[in-house]
Amino acid sequence: MMALVDGDLYLYRTLAATEDETDWGDDVWSLTSDLGAAKKNFDKLIKRYAEECGVDWFVLCFSDKENFRKALHPEYKSARKKIRKPVGYSYMIDWCRDNYRTVTMPTLEADDVMGIKSNSTTMIISDDKDMKTIPTKIYRPMSNEFLDITQQEADKNFLTQALTGDSTDGYKGLSGVGIKKAEAILGSRPHWGAVEDAYVKAGYTKEEALTQARLARILRSSDWDYDKEEVKLWTP
Repeated sequence: MMALVDGDLYLYRTLAATEDETDWGDDVWSLTSDLGAAKKNFDKLIKRYAEECGVDWFVLCFSDKENFRKALHPEYKSARKKIRKPVGYSYMIDWCRDNYRTVTMPTLEADDVMGIKSNSTTMIISDDKDMKTIPTKIYRPMSNEFLDITQQEADKNFLTQALTGDSTDGYKGLSGVGIKKAEAILGSRPHWGAVEDAYVKAGYTKEEALTQARLARILRSSDWDYDKEEVKLWTP
């Protein structure tokens, strides 16, 4: 079995933990990072996760610099522009590409890459809750959880996300709807019609509902055109 590892998430965490602030006095501060230590820590971390999963080999997945969701919604992740990457982040991505098997796909985030590449012979290693919208095996290191998400569970989680939105990523979903309200809307047989009806009743258009769903959708193999190397936008 092969592991698809959330390279974005674990490289960010490793580098953030390696940064060091120095007060030189007279209001002069500097920020440094020991990239040698970061390399060792990252290598130990990823290999430990792979061993805990019992996988034969692993691939690190990284986001492309371009993002197809911004064409759907210009405010997508706009708030994150104010959050700087840890020192040495770009350099370390290049280092990863030189030292590990890695994959990046045009206009896609690491989540999408893992979703598209996942199948019956893979396991995703990520703590990101969005990966629960993919029918796949998942290892969540922070909680030491091994999940096996069925197609039905993945579809329900996706529709729930389309309703609740994600303020961190800059799309709001249906105003006032949290997890509990989403469950009530979806009922015992979750389907797109229930989501669309909820949006329309709240004064939104069907097109607005679809846009929110497309922003929430972590891509699966069926959402990618392999010949054109481009996204096939999700359609109910």
